[in-house]
Amino acid sequence: MEFERVSPSEIESRSFEIIGEELERMGVKLPEEKAFLIKRAIHTTADFDYARTLVFSEGAIPKLAALLRSGATVVTDTNMALAGVNKSELAKYGGSARCFMADPDVASEAQKRGATRAAVSMERAAALEQPVVFAIGNAPTALIALRELYDSHVFTPSFIIGAPVGFVNVEAAKELILETPIPHIVNRGRKGGSAVAAAICNAVLYEMRKGAL
Repeated sequence: MEFERVSPSEIESRSFEIIGEELERMGVKLPEEKAFLIKRAIHTTADFDYARTLVFSEGAIPKLAALLRSGATVVTDTNMALAGVNKSELAKYGGSARCFMADPDVASEAQKRGATRAAVSMERAAALEQPVVFAIGNAPTALIALRELYDSHVFTPSFIIGAPVGFVNVEAAKELILETPIPHIVNRGRKGGSAVAAAICNAVLYEMRKGAL
């Protein structure tokens, strides 16, 4: 196996070239308006399954871009996803990112109620005044809580990025969001993760920076 001589500044662009070349060899043609985001998920994971498992509600990408441009708050279900979201790009539009999972009062309330911290965190996010984009990469119970809030007419999320990873209730929780008219980008199946949830958000922010959205 030979090493490619690639300068540090060119590593990412070369990676995307390789992704494009491999997709072509696989006979996969991505929808043009979604290709940048799907490739970003593949770049983050080195997993080409994302070319077939990412599901987009109608007009999902422009709707997400409009929310981010209006200064929406991105709420994550892990501090890892929070760290991954490009907050300097969000700040250009007056937006921010938050995660309630580590708040002591969230943990205390969750213990008292026998609920998960993720579910309580979603309730906290629902009380925010500004529109909220949820970037969920770990906890299926976060998606379940959002569906319950929606079904009870308490709160309708502005947008959901649903990419929790795992085995217990993960696939079913994603389907709960896919059944709703809530604007969403959801990765069907077991795969996902905090890095994927952040990458989906960042993919749109980077296209906005380029003036492509």
